[in-house]
Amino acid sequence: MLLQHPMTMMDFFRKSEGVWYSERTVHHFDSTINESGLSNLIVQVFGPNDPKVVELCEINKTDPATASGGASFMWQDNLDTDQEPNPNYAAVLVDIPNSDNPRQGYFLRNRGYVEGIPVIGRYHFATDGVLTIETEYERNQGQERAWFITDNFRVRVSTVKMLNGVNLMSYASERRCVLPTQLEEMDKKYQAII
Repeated sequence: MLLQHPMTMMDFFRKSEGVWYSERTVHHFDSTINESGLSNLIVQVFGPNDPKVVELCEINKTDPATASGGASFMWQDNLDTDQEPNPNYAAVLVDIPNSDNPRQGYFLRNRGYVEGIPVIGRYHFATDGVLTIETEYERNQGQERAWFITDNFRVRVSTVKMLNGVNLMSYASERRCVLPTQLEEMDKKYQAII
């Protein structure tokens, strides 16, 4: 079966829903510091009438009727699966697609990756399914690209530019986590075959 690339932000959110094991490397150009880490990325999707969507639209003086829905992204240390995700490492995004071309638009975000402030980002999908996000912060510019290699494996790369040029680059590979209920279902199918 061929991979169906998401070509709208809501399709991207839906394809991303679930828990992902994320391996990330960050290279800082202004120092010798490089970081790497393992985390769980938890994505939950919600519809256009969800209170989170309406609230974020109202905060940004945007008509909620223009929103197609949204998603929350939460991170937790890979070893802290017994703990709830830290709300300081969470973000809510609301999709506002372009009415003439749903492959592009902008999103409202309650807090940015680079600066923890509300932010508006622009996005577009290339014909090969690569999502490009550009975000202007108060003191920085961020660009992120993300794409699915398979339904259960995706890649993200990003750069952050300070006033003096590129400050950091990051690479993340993310694998979808299989839930215990999914494992049980797979085992039942396997047992039925043998």
